[in-house]
Amino acid sequence: MSTFALRGLKRSFLSRSFSFTQYRLIRNTIKDILKCKQSDATVNATGWVKTLQVHKNVTFIKVNDGSSLSSLQVIIPPELNNNEITFGSSVSVEGKMIESPGQGQDYELLAEKISVCGTCNPEEFPFQSRNKIPVEYVRDYLHLRPRTNFFSSLLRLRNATTNAIHKYFQENDFLFIHTPILTSNDCEGGGEVFSVEPHNKDLIPELSDSEEENKTPKLFFRNPANLTVSGQLHLEIITGAISRCYNFGPTFRADMSVDRTHLAEFYMVEAEMAFTKSLEDVLEVIESLVKFTIRELQNTCDDDLQFYYKYVAPKDQQKTVQTALDKAFTRIPYTDAVKILEKKNKKFEFKIRWGEDLKREHERYLVKYNNDIPVFVTDFPAAIKPFYARDNDDTQTVSSVDLLVPEVGELVGGTMREERYDVLKNKLQQHELLENLNWYLDLRKFGSVPHGGFGLGFERMLQFILGINNIRDTIPFPRSSKHCKL
Repeated sequence: MSTFALRGLKRSFLSRSFSFTQYRLIRNTIKDILKCKQSDATVNATGWVKTLQVHKNVTFIKVNDGSSLSSLQVIIPPELNNNEITFGSSVSVEGKMIESPGQGQDYELLAEKISVCGTCNPEEFPFQSRNKIPVEYVRDYLHLRPRTNFFSSLLRLRNATTNAIHKYFQENDFLFIHTPILTSNDCEGGGEVFSVEPHNKDLIPELSDSEEENKTPKLFFRNPANLTVSGQLHLEIITGAISRCYNFGPTFRADMSVDRTHLAEFYMVEAEMAFTKSLEDVLEVIESLVKFTIRELQNTCDDDLQFYYKYVAPKDQQKTVQTALDKAFTRIPYTDAVKILEKKNKKFEFKIRWGEDLKREHERYLVKYNNDIPVFVTDFPAAIKPFYARDNDDTQTVSSVDLLVPEVGELVGGTMREERYDVLKNKLQQHELLENLNWYLDLRKFGSVPHGGFGLGFERMLQFILGINNIRDTIPFPRSSKHCKL
């Protein structure tokens, strides 16, 4: 009971009902062990061998279990050396913590017992110790990619970013809503949806034998179903009773783009707010969410953050992110943005004129023009925004916003939603959506209020904060056109 691993174990934990608390105390993580500042504390450490140095009288290994960027250095005396201990093998080590005379760690573990849990042939293992591995090469080994330093660090940062986003919304009284993955709606109206039907057609239930119903295809859900492209419309239902809500989950778009900022499956953070007075209310929430998330990462996951800034990101990435944290985001109407861009049309592959959507090259230029400070572009032409965007008084533009950030371009898109019954009905009729979205119009009949919201691309957020060049390196299992491994 005097060991570091079992310190604080209470009698109640010895009951037959094995709890996680017991598991944590019996098998401490490397992160926990590295906090131990007590000589002669007995430790049981498990993990994978990250480095191996064999000397005549002693062997040094560094063991990591993914709980932290830092590894635990283990000293293996000659009598315990084992040829099966190789780079990539998994081990279990028991021993005592001692003060380290070397650099890089205050304490290290002097092994008294070591066993190999799983062997690893270093000649067959695709990654080599101490070698810098190109991310493109690692991407070909999705099943082993978490074993690399840069990707295990990414997973911890992704987890910390997720926690930060939830923390922001929870502290600001937003209710977390599980919106459906399967839906009959195409929220964006672009037709980039994945249809869902059982592979085994025998599972599709028989519909009515009536002649009228037999004229339509037999479908599992009795109406066409898709993978969601957005949970916005469902969140708008919730804001009829809950004034602040959000979701955070996967979305799917049949986008044929294979560039560095698009995926077919990605995670979206979406929020809706009732009783908003203007678009500025939405902008303030977006800006505070982005800044809160950056600060939380700096406070909770700074080791991994600094690892990315040193080894992965462009040279000035940390400065760029700090600028976004320190400076107020710029606001600029779409019309003014186009005037700025038109002066540089000769530089662009795609020439811009009023009424056209911004391309990524235009977005990046606008951010550079504003000294790498994130830019809110507002009040886009109605023709290039979805049907639900609220009309401005000029009838040509809608109350909408895109947040542009350095290198990535669009990070967030949002609008005030059209809450006026007659205006929305007219829009739905123009888009031939009234029959399918009659329920959406119905929301405007019973206590409708001004409301707005936004969607933030989670993987693009990671690209921006961490300086990751390709979005496929921000997610464990990337899916894009012609790519769906595992």
